[in-house]
Amino acid sequence: MENLTLTGLLRKAATAFPSRRAISVSGKFDVTYSRLQELVEHAASLLVAHGVKPGDVVALVFPNTLEYVVMFLAVIRCRATAAPLNSAYTAEEFEFYLSDSELKLLITPQEGIQTAKAAASKLNIPHVTVTLPDSNFKITLSSSTESKSNNTDSIAQLTNDSSDVALFLHTSGTTSHPKGVPLTQLNLASSVLNIISVYKLTESDSTVLLLPLFHVHGLMAGLLSSLAAGAAVTLPASGRFSASTFWSDMLKYNATWYTAVPTIHQIVLERHLSKPEPVSLKLRFIRSCSASLAPSIMSRLEEAFGAPVLEAYAMTEASHLMASNPLPEDGPHKPGSVGKPVGQEMCILDEKDVMQEAGVCGEVCIRGPNVTTGYKNNQKANDEAFKFGWLHTGDVGFLDSDGYLHLVGRIKELINRGGEKISPIEVDAVLVSHPDIAQAVSFGEPDEKYGEEIYCAVIPREGAALNEEDVLSYCKKNLASFKVPKKVLITDSLPKTATGKIQRQIEAEHFLAEICHDKVPKSGA
Repeated sequence: MENLTLTGLLRKAATAFPSRRAISVSGKFDVTYSRLQELVEHAASLLVAHGVKPGDVVALVFPNTLEYVVMFLAVIRCRATAAPLNSAYTAEEFEFYLSDSELKLLITPQEGIQTAKAAASKLNIPHVTVTLPDSNFKITLSSSTESKSNNTDSIAQLTNDSSDVALFLHTSGTTSHPKGVPLTQLNLASSVLNIISVYKLTESDSTVLLLPLFHVHGLMAGLLSSLAAGAAVTLPASGRFSASTFWSDMLKYNATWYTAVPTIHQIVLERHLSKPEPVSLKLRFIRSCSASLAPSIMSRLEEAFGAPVLEAYAMTEASHLMASNPLPEDGPHKPGSVGKPVGQEMCILDEKDVMQEAGVCGEVCIRGPNVTTGYKNNQKANDEAFKFGWLHTGDVGFLDSDGYLHLVGRIKELINRGGEKISPIEVDAVLVSHPDIAQAVSFGEPDEKYGEEIYCAVIPREGAALNEEDVLSYCKKNLASFKVPKKVLITDSLPKTATGKIQRQIEAEHFLAEICHDKVPKSGA
């Protein structure tokens, strides 16, 4: 089998498109493919000189900057494993992630991330800072320890292998501790090729990154797939998503598409509706992933921006993409569906691992070259997730007669009301279709009579006078009676992950803790 690697795909793109724009930092500078390749090779040689060896795990704690992109690519180039982490973690959280990753080195910007630095110091992990004044300079490393021999030719002796573990991430699941997911060069390359294939990404494409690059969605779909296709990527000047600059960046850099989570889509949409900006761009498509997109939001996005909205399905264990709605020329995109499997096998299995027919619900299972071989140091989780050659995703859904996947919800999040299994995704979709509701989440709570009862929390649109009776009345008109929430919480924030995904379980726990109170306080955002 061909030695398929992500670094090989990136090198091929740099050779094919040396003078094309690879990365821009909005309003600051552009970097061509040949220049990016030079920066990465130089940085990789510095890491080798600093003592980084194949298989070493190197943590990266950065905003979305050119320094991060160069160092991420440099780490995997020298056959080490990149472990991107969220700079917003507390010192205690950093201690867990640094320890669980069995880290050999922490890399941060020159200004440092104090919580990460404190955790590394406590665990006796070396810390290196990075500077790159602008694209005309080279990366420099500095640390409190003496650098080893600075042989910048050493990287040329290293050949990347498809079996190299290139990326180490943790799941954002609902377990007490996130599970560690090692992904190989083959996993990443396979996923990147799947993404390029389904969206027909080419050197003519351009995107603006909205999502953090410590998460698999932004990293794989936004950055790496673009770079492997010879396309252009723009990083926001602030290093993170800003609703106030997003559309101007899209216009300035002639974006042809973008990908985001539903929460960010809603923010972009609300800003556009309240402060309309010229929609002179002809976007090929808008992509939505990482959480369910309500059909009502999809239609409003399509109407506002004049582009098809393609909902997709992904998870860390699959190196991101698993299924997607196709481009219009390749078939219909179905509201409420996450599309067809892309580059991998998918089936629906029942509780006895029997394959189900079209239209019958069961657990979504996958297998393919993009899928991790197992969680790190977690045999119990591996025994539960990897059975009969399939990765069991923990999601419930069904394939329709056209082969499109429809998700019902997480197995652990389905609401069992008196024996009726209710999909919170279905209830969410109805709630956000209410003209005065901006965001919503439904969840199950213990109930003496029914076992579980449906509750929901909603954020009203700005200026809307929304009350519980309005919401319940709307639900009664649009849902079967047994799916209507018993209680509505009206709040001004909902708990979210760093990528903007609403955390259903945390909101349920929050409500349960406050169930005896008349006043519902804010949830953490």
